[in-house]
Amino acid sequence: MTEKREYTGDYADKTLYIPGPTEVREDVIEAMAEPMFGHRMDRMTDLYTTIVEDTKTFLGTDNDVIVLTASGTEFMESAILNLVDEDVLVTTCGSFSERQANVAERLGKDVDTLEYEWGQAVKPEDVRATLEKSDTDYDAVTCVMNESSTGVRNPIEEIGDVLADYPDTLFVVDAVSALGGDFVDIDDHGIDVLFTSVQKAFAMPPGLAVCVVSDDAYEREIAAESASWYGGFQRSLDYYDRKGQTHSTPAIPVILAYRTQMKHMLDEGHHERDQRHREMAEYTREWARDHFDMFPEEGYESQTVSCIENTRDIDVAETIETVSAEYDMVFSNGYGSTLGERTFRIGHMGEHTVESIETLTDAIEDVAGL
Repeated sequence: MTEKREYTGDYADKTLYIPGPTEVREDVIEAMAEPMFGHRMDRMTDLYTTIVEDTKTFLGTDNDVIVLTASGTEFMESAILNLVDEDVLVTTCGSFSERQANVAERLGKDVDTLEYEWGQAVKPEDVRATLEKSDTDYDAVTCVMNESSTGVRNPIEEIGDVLADYPDTLFVVDAVSALGGDFVDIDDHGIDVLFTSVQKAFAMPPGLAVCVVSDDAYEREIAAESASWYGGFQRSLDYYDRKGQTHSTPAIPVILAYRTQMKHMLDEGHHERDQRHREMAEYTREWARDHFDMFPEEGYESQTVSCIENTRDIDVAETIETVSAEYDMVFSNGYGSTLGERTFRIGHMGEHTVESIETLTDAIEDVAGL
């Protein structure tokens, strides 16, 4: 049984280079300290409609947006509940895409998987071939945009274009560790449901999930015999249309932080934010190839988190611990038992810059004797 460990508040501040949560601006943190108010007051309507409409503007989408107090995992689950009657095709190439398959199985759906080795990317032509040869009319296909366990960025745009030829099969994208740091044109590529968590590339405190929902996804749920109650698209969107609020009590302080950070994101611009993340990713890959190697398939590397293959056989756990103790910086080991020492990961997302990433890589070089 786990024993209580008292939280003392006496901890050194660490700069986060993990795949989320990531660094948060000081004024965003301060925004959470406003006096409390009721979630059915006009003030809440002003706040919630501001963040929803600002998010649509930032993402450049005409689709509906839901911001819900939850982890992004809520929409991983509710998308299946809302859209899949029986059959779903789940593309898997790492831990989080495999989790989507597990979630769908636990919800009692008939799950087929298009599987790739960890480190490989999902290929649009394979999705097309699977759909063409299958006798199953899938309700949905799912894909993880950014498989942070392996550092793979899947070509969701091209996969969405494939699914345009299958209008009865909806496309669900997990963009948890990418959205806000890697541009995607949601509407042009027919993505029906795309969700994220705000503590990743949005660079906000944890506690909110964002979901972009197409008209087709909304209509599919309306026609369904059952759907998620808390994460229901119709329930959330209809309440927003009537009241401009959330259907259940939200985490108001985090929404206040969201408002402040989204204004920063709008000021920077989506394409400019994408470019900054691209530059951080390119620097990190070049550094990794100089000293180690990249784990993901070439040409499919993530723009927000680099998974680096430990070709020098350094002690990853000890290096992480020493960098944390001596430099107050935290990066991440590989994900899961198979990649824990075989790889390590650097999160270059949110408000980081090439200069701040270089500060970390200098520290790693020093500690590992590179």
